[in-house]
Amino acid sequence: MRTLQEALGEVEAYSPAEERLNRRRRTVGLVLGPIVFLAVLWMPMAALPAPAHRLAAVVALVCILWLTEALPLAVTALVGPILAVLVGVAPAQAALAPFADPLVFLLIGSFMLAEAMFVHGLDRRIAFAALGSRLVGSSPVRLVMVYAALGAAASLWMSNIATTAMMFPVGLSIVAYFVRTAPPGNRSVSRFALGLMLLTSFAPAVGGLATPVGSAPNLIGINMLDRHAAVAVPFFRWFAVTLPIAITLLLFVIAYFYVTCLRGLSLPSFSADHLTREQETLGPSTKGQRNVVIAFGVTVVLWMSPGLMTLAGELGAAWSRTLGAVVPEGIAAMVGAVLLFLLPVDWRSRRFTLTWAEAVRIDWGIILLYGGGLALGELAFATGLAEAAGRNLAAWLPSETPLTLTLLFTAFGILVSQTTSSTVTAVMVVPTAIVVAQAAGVRPLEPALGATLGSSMGFMMPISSASNAIVYGSGYVPITSMMRHGLVCGLAGLLVIVPCVLILGRLVF
Repeated sequence: MRTLQEALGEVEAYSPAEERLNRRRRTVGLVLGPIVFLAVLWMPMAALPAPAHRLAAVVALVCILWLTEALPLAVTALVGPILAVLVGVAPAQAALAPFADPLVFLLIGSFMLAEAMFVHGLDRRIAFAALGSRLVGSSPVRLVMVYAALGAAASLWMSNIATTAMMFPVGLSIVAYFVRTAPPGNRSVSRFALGLMLLTSFAPAVGGLATPVGSAPNLIGINMLDRHAAVAVPFFRWFAVTLPIAITLLLFVIAYFYVTCLRGLSLPSFSADHLTREQETLGPSTKGQRNVVIAFGVTVVLWMSPGLMTLAGELGAAWSRTLGAVVPEGIAAMVGAVLLFLLPVDWRSRRFTLTWAEAVRIDWGIILLYGGGLALGELAFATGLAEAAGRNLAAWLPSETPLTLTLLFTAFGILVSQTTSSTVTAVMVVPTAIVVAQAAGVRPLEPALGATLGSSMGFMMPISSASNAIVYGSGYVPITSMMRHGLVCGLAGLLVIVPCVLILGRLVF
């Protein structure tokens, strides 16, 4: 059985030219970061308290290291709070407390559920069952539509990276079938492969907007709003605002790639026998796969129940508050994760659904990155740095309305996400959106939501996300094509996210 990390390692790659560019970028960061840190530290800033001044130097260093990827992102996330302690910004207990935030455990539980899906092959079984259905039949166009919808649906509950890694080998299998059966020199195959590979990355990105666990930026936005804007964003309310956005963007990317890559294809008739043969190689469903479904189902029910109860009136709302207090989202995810260690695959030999050796293969780097980002955000608000930055930025804005701020920070999130990971983008942009909105006297919910969702719209470059790097490694996606199609999809994200956040945010919250 394969693991998620093995799936990622098999396909994520850069060309020699890009590796040279990345080395230069890292070198710039290693030199420029310390210089900027010392310059800010020695720069007179009478308007800032001493801890805020020192933290500003730390934040400047961390941002440069993140943007240039001079160090691994997770290591930089640790550098921030450690350096903050060393320069006297805060004691260690305060600086490191966010690494134990309940939403960190939500990430851990979700990653363990995703790892169990990979270990037991449930991901491929679901994918081939959906693609081999009668709905697809022998149509390449319907095949691509179901393929994209499946990626988006899986990303509701798994990270974008995990979903892309799940769908990638399935997509390669489909492309390989067309390559084998198409006449020599048929350029339609290359267009089909380009569209399918880009959808492998783009569809999970838009699907992941719809639930808090769909991507790490969602959890960062929820945490920042709760802690620093006193706006609670429970699972069901997030779902109510973001699901229409995800559906709209999914329909757009399907229609867009149909027009640009699929319309008028002269491909051979697709044979469902190919997918049937792929399904047969998987054999019958296993006890481990059924156990993963049980654990996953329990987790989703616990996540969704409080929101569904509120629809039942006043009594349901009371039960919703009780259940939400007793079983918050992080605990629900850990319940599902623990079930994986309790549900037996073979009781006689005491083999359970997930072993600890398999569980520790989850992406701890993302978890450290999330904790480090929260730590810097907490310190920025505690020292007064965030408030001072918000006042200064608000003073430069020509207009301070919910529309302009939401538009500004959604666009800012989309722009920054093209050059660094979505998690890093959210860590930098979402707190800024909150403090600027507060300084301008605007409700921070809409700008922060726009910034959060915009952080997941990094479509233009392989370095924008691990998902992009995965599909780029297929060899079917030229960098110029990724930039061109990514630009269009990013602009579509801006045009959809801003009005939906402004309208649905007021209706739901």
